[in-house]
Amino acid sequence: MVHEELQIGGRIKRLRRQKKLSQAQLAQALEISASYLNLIEHNRRRITVPLLFRIAGHFGVEPGELAESDDGRLAGDLMELFGDDLFVDSDLTNQDIRDLATNHATVGRAVLKLFDQLKHLRQKETRGQGENPSGHNLVTEAVSDFLQENANYFESLEAAAGRVRHDIDGADDTFEQGLKSYLFNVFGIETRLASLPNGVMRRLEEGGRVLAIADTLEPESALFAMAQQAALLCAETEIMEQIEASTLPQPEATGLARNVLASYTAAALIMPYQPFLEACRNTRYDIERIGRRFRASFEQVCHRMTTLQRPGASGIPLHLVRTDIAGNISKRFSLSGIHIPRHSGACPRWNVYSAFLNPGQINVQLSQMPDGQRYFCIAKAIVKGGYAHNAPRRHMAIGLGCAVSRAQSMIYADGIDLDAQGGATPIGVGCRICPRRDCGQRAHPMADHRFDESASQRMENFYMG
Repeated sequence: MVHEELQIGGRIKRLRRQKKLSQAQLAQALEISASYLNLIEHNRRRITVPLLFRIAGHFGVEPGELAESDDGRLAGDLMELFGDDLFVDSDLTNQDIRDLATNHATVGRAVLKLFDQLKHLRQKETRGQGENPSGHNLVTEAVSDFLQENANYFESLEAAAGRVRHDIDGADDTFEQGLKSYLFNVFGIETRLASLPNGVMRRLEEGGRVLAIADTLEPESALFAMAQQAALLCAETEIMEQIEASTLPQPEATGLARNVLASYTAAALIMPYQPFLEACRNTRYDIERIGRRFRASFEQVCHRMTTLQRPGASGIPLHLVRTDIAGNISKRFSLSGIHIPRHSGACPRWNVYSAFLNPGQINVQLSQMPDGQRYFCIAKAIVKGGYAHNAPRRHMAIGLGCAVSRAQSMIYADGIDLDAQGGATPIGVGCRICPRRDCGQRAHPMADHRFDESASQRMENFYMG
């Protein structure tokens, strides 16, 4: 029996690398040839159901978890790419692009990198002409791709955080006091609240003997800043091993990647994997309730939820997006299958944007993409900064969601008819590649749009039709 639809090569490769296995070692354990495994990892051979179960058993995951494909996000990124004006005359179909993502994923990713370089050069040229450049940055995109390729899960960092947490929990202090004591007893660093320049969260002072934490931070942010410093001291080796083993552009991306992985470790330290996973399951992903339990902010809890991808003990495959009030996406990650734009703002019908109209509230949305896939999404607008008189404030929105088939695991889906016909909000990825011609909220025409020169009628939105 052969399962003809599964395209799981990327998932198998990621699990193999997490276990630090060579293709030859895994192939031997599965009793297949290394060349056959190589073809499977590149989605060039179909996989039998018995082999699927053997692979799942070897990695300690459910076959359903293994079958989640990585191709959707790559196909979405490529569709966005080919929606650029540069390709307006190219005779490419959506099926052509999906075939590229599925059958030639390595080539597809190379094309993405090439286009990223083009966007970067365009940005430099625009800046040279004194114009306002776009927010595209090669390093941030590379780090975002790095997290996506690893499913935002790093076992070595979880282990490092677990060792520190075990030492802290051995004392009778609160976690915060225990962390302060740990920094002092192990590294000779005293932690103090201090008046720091605007924008500085933490700083080592007095020859590295004092960790100064900005006194303008909220308690959750102050604790996170302290945990970040502990992560840099305790998991530096593990962090640098992850960076050196990656395909990140070095040394350009090293600083940002180091900071991102330190934040990952800090979250694992504050919200240990197994207790946090159990809290998610027991409360049905009640973010605010979990935040109170672990003394973490709404955004910190949402981020931590996306990292629950340990083989055999995983959470819901989620997507996360963070945007500012101008629509600039500063963080994006997707395991749910939804495509979050790589080079532009998302669809204005996403509730991550309407959340700004109801600050402080959790906004729920059942949405449907043009391909018919439905997602359950929540979003909340938050305010950062402004904890001192006349200090600037940053207004942001956090969106979190999953495939509608997993929505019942979240408390926010209670009372919502997930199967209602016509009950989902029609959304898209971005205007240039969205096929919804009747959308009155279009900010740009479709890539193949031809303007109607007729004077007999005027559409509500000139890009419609």
